[in-house]
This record gives sequence, C-alpha cells and structure tokens, in this order.
Amino acid sequence: MQDPDQKIKEMHMGRLIHILSHQMKRHNCGMPFDDTEELTAMQRHVLKFILLESEHKDIYQKDVEEEFCIRKSTATGILKLMEEHGFITREAVESDARLKRIVPTGKAEKVHKFIMEHIHQTEAMLVAGISEEDVLTCKKVMYLMYRIFFSSRRRHTRLQGDWS
Repeated sequence: MQDPDQKIKEMHMGRLIHILSHQMKRHNCGMPFDDTEELTAMQRHVLKFILLESEHKDIYQKDVEEEFCIRKSTATGILKLMEEHGFITREAVESDARLKRIVPTGKAEKVHKFIMEHIHQTEAMLVAGISEEDVLTCKKVMYLMYRIFFSSRRRHTRLQGDWS
C-alpha cells in the first residue's frame, strides 16, 4: 500500500483541485435552496454573488462576467433566466441608460439567510481539523495559483490575437 504523503506528492494539482471541486458541487446539489429549484447550479452561484455583493455596492453584468470568468453572452443568458424566474431585476442607471444595475428581488432575499447558513456550514466542513495557519497557507497558495493561471490565460489569449 502506498504511503498517503507519497500519493499526495505525486498527485497533480489540477486533479486535486478537480476532485475537491467535484465533491463541493455534489454537496451543493444535495442542498436545495428553498425557492430556487428552477435555477441551475451556476445560476445559484450567481445569485449568491449578487446577494452578497449588492449589500456593499451596485452590481452590474460586467461584475458577474469578471467574478465567474464568463463571456458576455453567457452572463446575459444566466441573468435573463434569473430575471424571468423573478430573482433579479435590472434597472437603468440615471447617469448612463445603457448600464443596468442588477437588483435582487424579494424572492431572492427570502433565500439569503439559507444561503449564508449553507456557506458557513460548507466552510466549516472544509477546514474541520485543519489549523488556522494551514488554512491561511492554503488560501494564499490557491490565490497565487489563480492569479498565475489567470494572467497566463490572458497573455495566451493576447498572443493568439497577434496571430490572427
């Protein structure tokens, strides 16, 4: 039988991240939000983002695109369906009628408490038995990986544009 430390050492980072991501998705799918059965998992993530961020600032489609690293057309489709299901409205901004502020509706606000409880439970599960120092180290490393990955993707995309 292989030593667990050796197995972890030999495992690719991408695979480990994929495994954890898959387990979190399975956990999230097993936790339905009271009134959000008609939303997909991605729409639920976007709703969480809108509910949490709109407490501090105005949210626009561009914020959703950047937060989830999705294209404009994808964000448009997600937000359109969320609007049709009554979870958000889009309001024109006085200074620029082309800009639409995304506002959670009363229907969305009803699930806010449940979403926050679910986030806290999931976070507690993720860090159970791990020291605060190790959790902080893990967060720092994962954030660095994200920044490196994101910047290299942007650089790659620009280089591809140069070949067109």
